[in-house]
Amino acid sequence: MTKRVKAEIGSVPAVVITCEHGGNRVPAKYRNCFVEANDALESHRGWDPGALKLARGFSAALKVPLYSSSVTRLLVELNRSRHHPRLFSEFTAELSADQKQCLLDEHWSPYRSQVERAIATAIETSGHVVHLSVHSFTPVWDGETRRTDVGLLYDPQRNCEKEFCQRWGRALSQSLSELCIHRNSPYRGTSDGFVTHLRRQFSENTYTGIELEVNQKFFLPAQTTAEALAGRTSVYSAIITSFQQTLTG
Repeated sequence: MTKRVKAEIGSVPAVVITCEHGGNRVPAKYRNCFVEANDALESHRGWDPGALKLARGFSAALKVPLYSSSVTRLLVELNRSRHHPRLFSEFTAELSADQKQCLLDEHWSPYRSQVERAIATAIETSGHVVHLSVHSFTPVWDGETRRTDVGLLYDPQRNCEKEFCQRWGRALSQSLSELCIHRNSPYRGTSDGFVTHLRRQFSENTYTGIELEVNQKFFLPAQTTAEALAGRTSVYSAIITSFQQTLTG
């Protein structure tokens, strides 16, 4: 990280960890919408397997709070803008306007407002915050196996984010040399999402927003051998440790 960026972030930057897709829980009052949705709920469409465990690891290692949701993204998508066409899934799209507003009032708005307040408070206290949003992605998409193992998503027009991910990517490549570490893959860092929204609320001088995407192959329940579990722990540890090194390096 350059001296300019260090000066903006400070020697001990504030950090906010979030996990928008931590579970596939359906609140009781909406279970009638998901009577035939078990396959979707259990799939990558319903949640980000492994993301919440990894986010908790970041929170514990850095000794910072974690803001997360364990409610399925198929209820209302916390990582989409309010007017995004896929804010509601096919399981809730037919709800009435009043019912959809209730979903927003009960889940979408409280989560996003809580995180936004936490970021504003961190900026007020420290001058700059690094926000890490933790996700996982399906290994196969449209019949094709994805090459990315770990993806770091950011806005290339924001120098703090670009430089941070360049440094984090190098650290990851050194500790996980056998894996494919990519920047802005498997998704673009500027696509519609919560971090993209937050960039519009906070300037580059005060906010660095990074989305971490980890391949779900590391979280698959089929990988239960001692060797597989040890390898999974090694990946978790390397991702968290390299992030800490990038913060303070």
